[in-house]
Amino acid sequence: MRLPYWPDNRQYYACVRDLPWPVWLDSGFPESGSGRYDIIAADPYLTLSCNEGVSSVRAAGGDPLESGEDPLLVLRRLLGDRSAAVGDLPFSGGAIGFLGYDLARSLGGGPPAREGLDGWPEMAVGLYDWALVIDHARRRSQFVRHGRDTRNDNGWQSALRRLLAVSAGPASATPVDGVLVDAGMSSDAYARGFDRIKHYIREGDCYQVNFAQRFRATLRDDAWTLYQRMRRENPSPYGALLEYPFGQVLSSSPEQFLSLRDGVAQTRPIKGTRPRGESAGQDLALRAELLSSEKDRAENVMIVDLLRNDLGKVCEPGSIEVPELFRVESFATVHHLVSTVTGRLQAGRDALDLI
Repeated sequence: MRLPYWPDNRQYYACVRDLPWPVWLDSGFPESGSGRYDIIAADPYLTLSCNEGVSSVRAAGGDPLESGEDPLLVLRRLLGDRSAAVGDLPFSGGAIGFLGYDLARSLGGGPPAREGLDGWPEMAVGLYDWALVIDHARRRSQFVRHGRDTRNDNGWQSALRRLLAVSAGPASATPVDGVLVDAGMSSDAYARGFDRIKHYIREGDCYQVNFAQRFRATLRDDAWTLYQRMRRENPSPYGALLEYPFGQVLSSSPEQFLSLRDGVAQTRPIKGTRPRGESAGQDLALRAELLSSEKDRAENVMIVDLLRNDLGKVCEPGSIEVPELFRVESFATVHHLVSTVTGRLQAGRDALDLI
């Protein structure tokens, strides 16, 4: 069903965000420059979460069913045959959620985490029967429903009525106030860690390290207010707001991790960054500096080789290609060095094998 189209879809999301597990996959249109689709959904008929090797499936309003089964295998079974689609839309019902880094540990990929997030699962996915899909290229907003939800309360009809009642004009936004950021380690501790990593590399113990730290911030505003500020100040083609009972995920990312279309897997890693310039001349100079940087090109090649190897585990032999290497893409606040790696998925494999 067609709904009114508006470039700014905050009002559509705002009208359903009090429903369970609301999600907005946000293209950042038009400021992001390359985003096309927005997807808004809420009130999943099933939820799947995983924590410390325990998978938990809960039907809306029901009790959880727990098992020690691989959560991705559970998800594949819950999804079943998803062949039905609505035209050429990228989503017509299915799974939306997050996979945390620590999920790899539950799948046998590493030692236990020393510090997790209290109350957070390693993975949380909702199975959504309806969604509002906004295509900014065609200036269309379409409400779609898959028909998998067997509940009798006609929740999708209530959601549709809410969306139809939305009037034009963006939702109001108030300034975010009271942000206090606390770094995960001091500058001296960071420098000592970096020296240790260089020692490990020289000794041959490793060749690549992702040296990360956690930042904490205290603020008086809610996630919705903060997200509106994020998308205003750093519009990105892969933004997202996922709101759960245990917390919220706010994403402002320019990077496409994985896509799978017509059997072709694609990843577009980013390594190498420069800020945008204050003038056109400075902007071009920073762009040229990034493109010619030996350090940034070496780092980009490193991640391309890693991803070529990873795709090779599930793609047909000889199908891995690098159609783009060292392409500079410009976003609202930064220039990035982006490459593209593709491969054809092996027969019998699916998106969950790729993940």
